[in-house]
Amino acid sequence: MSKRVLLAAPRGYCAGVDRAVVTVEKALELYGAPVYVRKEIVHNKHVVETLQDRGVIFVNETDEVPEGQTVIFSAHGVSPAVHASAAARNLKTIDATCPLVTKVHHEVRRFADDETEILLIGHEGHEEVEGTAGEAVGKVRVVDGLDGAREVIPTPGKKLVWLSQTTLSVDETLESVRILRERFPEIQDPPSDDICYATQNRQEAIKQIAPGADLVLVVGSRNSSNSVRLVEVAKEYGAKAAYLIDYAKEAKPEWLEGVETIGVTSGASVPEILVDELIKWLADHEFTDCQEVRATEESLMFALPQEIRKEIKAAGK
Repeated sequence: MSKRVLLAAPRGYCAGVDRAVVTVEKALELYGAPVYVRKEIVHNKHVVETLQDRGVIFVNETDEVPEGQTVIFSAHGVSPAVHASAAARNLKTIDATCPLVTKVHHEVRRFADDETEILLIGHEGHEEVEGTAGEAVGKVRVVDGLDGAREVIPTPGKKLVWLSQTTLSVDETLESVRILRERFPEIQDPPSDDICYATQNRQEAIKQIAPGADLVLVVGSRNSSNSVRLVEVAKEYGAKAAYLIDYAKEAKPEWLEGVETIGVTSGASVPEILVDELIKWLADHEFTDCQEVRATEESLMFALPQEIRKEIKAAGK
């Protein structure tokens, strides 16, 4: 009997990532190189390097973009201060923020007032969290992990509401919420779930695979929150070992010793070509029986940013 690969589905690109990457590709077609992007358009090494090769210049802040040029904001979203900074430099902006992140920004604006404090469950310093918290400076407290939920001390006398980063572990977020509710019974819930559908679906698929896997390989970059979570979920749900790799060449043959079944998945910002390369590498190491394990179907698509749609129409492309 050949050694097995259990290939998770859904995996790879979500609708928000696809929209952001296509936005940059269309900008290259419309304007030619260079195209400026603030931060990494999505958290994936291969995607960023491929776009750099085509003439994309990634900058940390808008003041690195020549005055009057176009800058694209990444899928993770930016704060109003970043929009203001771009406007002050007369930059044309294209906002490729994932619509599901934009939804959380709207929630912050909706809840932020002088009587309310927002407890934002997320990773301190993550671009998405910085952009979201920037919607209401001084009215958002970041709650990082379970310790954060146990230790956060809200401003006395404020009403409380919790929101979350879109790419967290579903299980850990629920546990953080449970701790917050226990400590602050009056805390208000968001109007709808903030964790994105793709993050949840990819975690659900790996939960089905992990108990039967000797090893799980997650294709994704180390700065990709949802990819890192997939490794954690795989271990939590029974995988004997789990590793995060950007490329098939990073996989080590010694990981395969004594292994009969390998689970494979990829983060929401990973192109399928990288998964194909890993499957080929595994087949070269006797793992030739590849079976897809599908947790659910995905059909969501997002329209490109309005600025790009107008330009495409004007150009007749």
